[in-house]
Amino acid sequence: MQKLLIKPILVLIAALPLCIVQIIGACLGLLAYIGSSSYRELFRSQYDAVITSHRLQSRLWSAVMASGQLFSDSLWIWRNPKQALGLVEIQNWELVEAAINEGHGLVMLTPHLGGFEIIPRVLAQHFPATILYRPSRQNWLNSIVEEGRAYPNMHFVPTNLNGVRQMTRALSKGEAIGILPDQVPSGGDGVWVPFFGRPAYTSPLPARLANRNKTPVIMFTAKRKNLGQGWLMQATRLAPFSEDANLAATEMNQAIEHAILKAPEQFIWAYNRYKHPAGAELPPSQ
Repeated sequence: MQKLLIKPILVLIAALPLCIVQIIGACLGLLAYIGSSSYRELFRSQYDAVITSHRLQSRLWSAVMASGQLFSDSLWIWRNPKQALGLVEIQNWELVEAAINEGHGLVMLTPHLGGFEIIPRVLAQHFPATILYRPSRQNWLNSIVEEGRAYPNMHFVPTNLNGVRQMTRALSKGEAIGILPDQVPSGGDGVWVPFFGRPAYTSPLPARLANRNKTPVIMFTAKRKNLGQGWLMQATRLAPFSEDANLAATEMNQAIEHAILKAPEQFIWAYNRYKHPAGAELPPSQ
């Protein structure tokens, strides 16, 4: 019964102005942090380690509130795509046009930061995008996410062999593919390489796809502006990845770190980036 009520509640929330939705998201982030010790410990350990190692000023409570806004931004973007597109300031778009005009397709990497869900919608205004998506184990949540993400010129494929084949075909047609590079891959599909100084199981797939036909790779971020003001979308073209899987994954993680450090409070610190997936070999330190 509770699950049946969630969807209409989320629809009602998404109908509100963006600033109100982001305030609700901030409150949810605070509630999760205060109400769950395991959530709090994971969040704090990952966030503090990066802030300390890079000698940055800690803005813990801003990061806690922003963790809830990651979801509220996504919810609002899913339900209000046209309005959301009108609230995006885009920088370095010429890099994207130049890359796609090379004719080898485009690999777009989008970490879980700020309003990351707006990025594929911006690209879909210009060319088709095939996006790798890991379904949730909860069917009710899957239906909400899949319905929300549905959008013209965007095609979501699962994280399996068939999904990889569809992405390969998209690149062969000169189209774009999208990957969330900061997700932990399934056991056997990744390599252990540093991420902010700790071994993190990382997918070599983006580099493998890019290197197949010298496809350009662009890292995208969508930094949240002030309350209700939308997002700043930035594009950075990455240097070609190494042919060595470990080196390539390390290079990708370094690029993700650089993107996160532009707005560290807006990253998904509540996600366990250092978990050991079933079936994966032990990390080097163990």
